[in-house]
Amino acid sequence: MAKFKYLAAVILAAGLTGMLASTAFADAKFESFIQSLWPKAKASGISRDVFDRAFAGITEPDPTVLKLANEQPEFTSTTSQYLGKAVTQIRIDAGQSMKSSEADLLSAIEKRYRVDRAVLLAIWGMESNFGKDKGQMSVMRSLATLLYSGRRKDYARNQYIAALKILQSGIVSPQNFTGSWAGAMGHTQFVPTSYLSFAVDWTGDGKKDIWNSSQDALASTANYLAKAGWKNDRPWGWEVQLPTKFDRALIGRSNWRPVAEWVKLGLKPARGGNFGAPKADAFVMVPQGVEGPAFLVTRNFMAIMDYNQSHSYALAVGHLADRIKGGQPFVGSWPNVDYDLTFNQRVEIQTLLYRRGFDPGGTDGRFGARTYEAILGFQHKTGLKLDGTPTVALLERLRTGS
Repeated sequence: MAKFKYLAAVILAAGLTGMLASTAFADAKFESFIQSLWPKAKASGISRDVFDRAFAGITEPDPTVLKLANEQPEFTSTTSQYLGKAVTQIRIDAGQSMKSSEADLLSAIEKRYRVDRAVLLAIWGMESNFGKDKGQMSVMRSLATLLYSGRRKDYARNQYIAALKILQSGIVSPQNFTGSWAGAMGHTQFVPTSYLSFAVDWTGDGKKDIWNSSQDALASTANYLAKAGWKNDRPWGWEVQLPTKFDRALIGRSNWRPVAEWVKLGLKPARGGNFGAPKADAFVMVPQGVEGPAFLVTRNFMAIMDYNQSHSYALAVGHLADRIKGGQPFVGSWPNVDYDLTFNQRVEIQTLLYRRGFDPGGTDGRFGARTYEAILGFQHKTGLKLDGTPTVALLERLRTGS
C-alpha cells in the first residue's frame, strides 16, 4: 500500500508538472497572439495606449467562452425546448409590469422608431432578464479567445476592432467593459459592431450608454430593428392552421407572397379571426417539422432574425411579445423529433442537401426550419412524398441524387 501511494504520488506530481508546463506554454503563446493583433488595430486608428489597456491582465484564453460558444441554446435545442425556457410566466409577468411602469418611455420610442414596444420588451427580457443579467465576462478576453481558437474567428475578427473603438471613445473603461461570452453588451446585448452602427443617445447626456441606461438600450434596439426593416403596420407573424390538402411544396422562404394570397389558399389563424395586414409579404415556416405547429411569418420576423440568426430565438421573441400583450399560448402540439439517425447521418443529410442546391441552414446535425424546408425542396424536385422527414431512406436518395 505504501509503495502504491508513493507511485501514485510520483505519477500525480509528474502529471501536474506537465499540466503546469503546458499551461505556461499556452499562456505565453496566447499573450504572443494578442500582440500579433496590434498591427491591424493600429491600422484601424487605435492608439497603443488603448490597445495595451484593453488587453492588460489578459494572459490566457477563457475556457468558458469556448464551452458556451458550442452550447448556444437557441441553436442546440429544439424549438419547443427553447420556447419552454424562453417564454416563461415569470418573464411574461415581468414584461407586463415593465410595459406599465415604462409606458411613457416605450410610447415615445415607439412613436419615433415605429417599432412595437412589446417586441422591445421581449428582447430586453430575453437578452438580460430586463437588465438583471447583462454579463460579467471581459469583452476583450472573450473576443481574444474566440479569435485564438474555436469556430467563431471570422465573427470575432471584426468585433475586436469595433470593441477597441468603443474603448477609445471613452464611453466605458476596460475594467467595466463586460458582457456575454460573445462580447454582447448591455441591457439588450449589442455586439460591438452593432453598437457602433445603431446605438443612440436617447437621454441626451452625450453618451450612448447601453450598459447603465435602459432608455438608451431600448431606443438603440428600436433603431436597430427599424433599420433592419421592421414595419409597425404588421405583426411578426401568426400561428396558422394549414388546410387539409395544403401543398407542402409552398412551405419555406422561397415562397414569399402577400397574406391575402395565403388566405385564398385556405390558411387561417390557429386561434380563429383574421390575419390583418393583407398586403404584407409572408412565408410559411415549420420550425419543428410538418407535423408540428406552422407559422405565417412576415418581414418583421426576419428583422428579429437580423438581431439573432436563429428561428427559435425570433419565434420566442415574437411569442413573448404577444404574451406580454395578453396573447395566448400556441395551439399546436410539438412533435418528437428524435429521429432514428446517427449524428454523422444527420450531418451527411445536411451536407448533401447543400450539394443538391437546398440550403439546410448549416451542417451541424441539428434540424430546424431551414433543414425541413430543404428536405421538402428536395422531395418536391425528385417526386418524393412531401413529408419533410429526415430518414435513412431519404439519405440514400440524397446519396444517389435522384
